[in-house]
Amino acid sequence: MIDVQRLRVLRAVAEHGSFNQAAAALHLTPSAVSQHVAALERSLGAQVVARSTRGVTLTPAGRIMVGAAESVAAELAHAKQQVDRLGSGRSQLTLATFTSGGRLLLPGALARLTSALPDTVVHVKESEPEDSLPLLRQGAVDLALAYHFDGPLPGQLGPNSSLTWTPLLDDPLLVVLPEAHHLASRARLDIAELATEPWVLGCLKTEAYLRRYAERAGFEPEVRGTTTDYFFARSLVAAGMGISLIPSIAQSPPLAGVRAVAIAPPTPTRHIGVATIRGRNHAQATTLIQALQEQAAATASTGTV
Repeated sequence: MIDVQRLRVLRAVAEHGSFNQAAAALHLTPSAVSQHVAALERSLGAQVVARSTRGVTLTPAGRIMVGAAESVAAELAHAKQQVDRLGSGRSQLTLATFTSGGRLLLPGALARLTSALPDTVVHVKESEPEDSLPLLRQGAVDLALAYHFDGPLPGQLGPNSSLTWTPLLDDPLLVVLPEAHHLASRARLDIAELATEPWVLGCLKTEAYLRRYAERAGFEPEVRGTTTDYFFARSLVAAGMGISLIPSIAQSPPLAGVRAVAIAPPTPTRHIGVATIRGRNHAQATTLIQALQEQAAATASTGTV
């Protein structure tokens, strides 16, 4: 029988990429971590990690076992939640969400959920996808409202993943310019036309995304400022500090002194959806997913995105 503690240790090694960092996270010694991994390999008859001077990587067998470890951890957390629900007598639902998506979709969706299941107690955690999806895999939340850009979601969703992804809407990024900018009257811009412009950005991931698109267009963007708040970034644009790249749904509330202009294809886009644990959508989660889909469709029909 496979030891659950050894699976927990392997998960930590996979997450941190080294025995030393995994040991620190688990409050164990590196030697103890190494012994747990070696014992797991003996019980499986297969190598689960490959060691090198650059750290530790998972073997194919190791990736399978980490997936199993995530499933076991999520099942135990789910069982604990069910026991807690029995004690409280009320249904509990925990959702992780990124800020702009939650602000746009959650109020209407939660109103629908409350109307359908009035006894459900909802808990909301504000969290970006790189944090919310691990929380989901660990069983700390029931759903994660998240997004991704061109590439895959954090958490490596796929046929072997424990997570499922329900798409909700596409959120194109717009160029935000000072109102008096000579390009502000355009209906659409090619990103190559912005090669000489200074930039201020409201998200570090948006900066990485801009740099990829700029590289394709043959220029290196001059980034003069980064923030963690899209409204602040738009305020800096209004002050004439530069231009910005901001998702459509983060253009609210309106701000005087700026204008948002669409980008010609290929248009940078965030893909928004909700992630859940495969095969474990209880009535509350299923109802909320449906409510989010309805709210996303209503939002798209009004032209917000």
